[in-house]
Amino acid sequence: MREIKIVMFTALTLMLTVFGILSAEITKKNIRFVEYPSFPDAHSTWGSIGYSKTHRKVFIGVTNHRDKVGLFEYDVIRDRIRLCGFLPELANLRNFQWQGKIHSKITEGPDGCMYFSSDGGESREEYLMNHPHGYGGGFFFKWDPAGELLTKLGYGMRYESVKDITIDQISGRIMGVSYPQAHLLVYDHEKNDIRDLGRVGSDHVPRTLFSDWFGNMYYVDWRQRLIKYEHDTGKLLFARDSLPAFEGTPGYRVVTGITAYAEDQANGVIYLVTYGSKMVAYYPARVGIGKMVDLGGIYDGDLETKQPYDYYCPNLALGDNGMLYYFIGGHGSYVDGEEKNVLMEFDPQKKTKRMVLSFRLKEISEVTGANVKDENGGLYFCGRRRDAEAQMRGESGASRPFMIIFNPTREIK
Repeated sequence: MREIKIVMFTALTLMLTVFGILSAEITKKNIRFVEYPSFPDAHSTWGSIGYSKTHRKVFIGVTNHRDKVGLFEYDVIRDRIRLCGFLPELANLRNFQWQGKIHSKITEGPDGCMYFSSDGGESREEYLMNHPHGYGGGFFFKWDPAGELLTKLGYGMRYESVKDITIDQISGRIMGVSYPQAHLLVYDHEKNDIRDLGRVGSDHVPRTLFSDWFGNMYYVDWRQRLIKYEHDTGKLLFARDSLPAFEGTPGYRVVTGITAYAEDQANGVIYLVTYGSKMVAYYPARVGIGKMVDLGGIYDGDLETKQPYDYYCPNLALGDNGMLYYFIGGHGSYVDGEEKNVLMEFDPQKKTKRMVLSFRLKEISEVTGANVKDENGGLYFCGRRRDAEAQMRGESGASRPFMIIFNPTREIK
């Protein structure tokens, strides 16, 4: 009888593991770093990463944070990374059209092409007295992976960067936000029609937009109310209430909005991380503003050394096991005052979280990227590390960029 119970227990454990109900311990064998070739002075990456389901490739924008922006392609099937080229040459930019970096996500449209926007990337863009020689403005771009062709779709606004974009997956319309004036733009590139919906921010520009499966597109205003551009009506809707926040969250945390998101269409939810360190579940509605659920903080730290709203997390992804994964750390803000970057696992059903891995800053100093996942459960992020030999450029200091591949349910060979 004892032998039968042992066999039944072993079989049940095997079945639960196969179906993902039980998961193996996460170690550094679940994560791999991929260097960028042919760009020795590469300095940083931002939210500039995305996955093409059509081509099964990851695309990343890498910059030297001055005047050189490379577009990289990682082939998931062949496990191979390559430099597609640099923006000025690929897009035939003239000298006065220089771009400092890609800050936006690189997102697949309904036509299978990849869309993104460009940014000044350094102080020359912000001084009005230097225009038009300082910065002409950011562009919308389309990259066709099949034809390896980059198309410059046009300016967003004169003298303004386009910090981030999202795409209506039904119509193909693009929504972007400008910097530094925080104008909300809707661009129908098929008709060459761009609409300026006006300023929605004040002294800071929230960096993240996202879409849902109904074709709706979202941003946040200066009060951290969700803004929805509704696909069915073409109207701009504002949520009545601000996104959840800890009591006492200071204004500079509130106005910066959402830092990352991850989509779970099967369960009808999009998870959001706020700049005030909250995890939020948003349930989109086809018409009107959907339901918002506060899932709590992204980290339960030592309140003697840090406030609950004071953790920096510009990244998020959903694993095949139903867990959310994100790295905390960057821009001088780390967990419990220690200089380390930590990988967290968040259970959205139980509202619990745990630290699964920890990295020294010379391994990982900051991670960006949201909702980038392949069909095998691989999660992709933009990483960078402190590097004493790298040149000091931009607000991120001396750093080296690399791509992160993470799979919570299997080791990466």
